[in-house]
Amino acid sequence: MKRLLAILTLILALGLGNTALGEIQWHETRREIQGKSVNDPRQSDGIEIYGSKGTITIYTPKRITVRVYTILGQVVSQATLQPGTSELKLGSRGIYLVRIGNMTQKVAI
Repeated sequence: MKRLLAILTLILALGLGNTALGEIQWHETRREIQGKSVNDPRQSDGIEIYGSKGTITIYTPKRITVRVYTILGQVVSQATLQPGTSELKLGSRGIYLVRIGNMTQKVAI
């Protein structure tokens, strides 16, 4: 019985995770980035990542594929971003991992 309950809980959690992934989307912006970069510019190829007020903001000079994970490793978003500034508004504050190519940055919002 416990095993069945655990399996049902896992299936429900995975189903909700996929729904949340579909609802969260990146939006391109034209505004200037304000805040503090959380990555090392020497290793980032000009990519800047910021977190503030429930939003992760990324500036990139080239097309990139980005993945955002919770601190527990669940995928929150994955997308291909065009050059410029893009924002991802998240429903909850916390610590997220942003992976772009072989670069991973921790972002607290």
